[in-house]
Amino acid sequence: MRTFVESESTGTPKGTAGPKGKAERSPSKPSPATRLLDTASTLFAEHGIRAVGIDRILAEAGVARASLYSSYGSKDALVLAYLDDLDQRDRQRWHAAVEPLDDPIAKILTFFDLALQSAPKKNFRGCQYANAATEFPQEPLEPVLAHREWLNSTLVELLDLAGVSEPEAVARRVQLIYDGALSGSKFEHSVEPIRFGREMARDVIGSHLESGAVVE
Repeated sequence: MRTFVESESTGTPKGTAGPKGKAERSPSKPSPATRLLDTASTLFAEHGIRAVGIDRILAEAGVARASLYSSYGSKDALVLAYLDDLDQRDRQRWHAAVEPLDDPIAKILTFFDLALQSAPKKNFRGCQYANAATEFPQEPLEPVLAHREWLNSTLVELLDLAGVSEPEAVARRVQLIYDGALSGSKFEHSVEPIRFGREMARDVIGSHLESGAVVE
């Protein structure tokens, strides 16, 4: 099994300079690094990481092999860049969705609401972080761990703001419900597990509210 080694690449593009320092960026299209990441993201999400060879990524991105090495260093680093980009985009999408909300519990349930919206659009492929971890069970993927840590810390913070007793323990339960809801949606090819998971999370949170308030 190959080991993810970032070596000269940290998972983010080092630049788009081609041979002899000549820029490959064209004003009419994205840079080679961007095209590589966008193409890899689409293919990895649809077919899985291991099933997609680097030659296919290069061909569909219309990028020379040298650009892969100058931008990312290896396919391993491109995979990490894909996961890191996924993490950042998911965080931004959640922040944008909760911006008009004041209720911390509504912000928590927004994780489920976003999943309800995206699951059919993604053809019920499930959680991309879980999919990646399944493909590489022996290798800790830092962007996957970072995303889960962000999700957990966000839940704890919001639960604390809502006045929930034992916010750390409740956050763990809500996160496990969320994990199961996404997996169930993939298995059943349906949004119903996500909808039911949302109800379960709402009930768990409500049962730990110190004020005794009802969660809508």
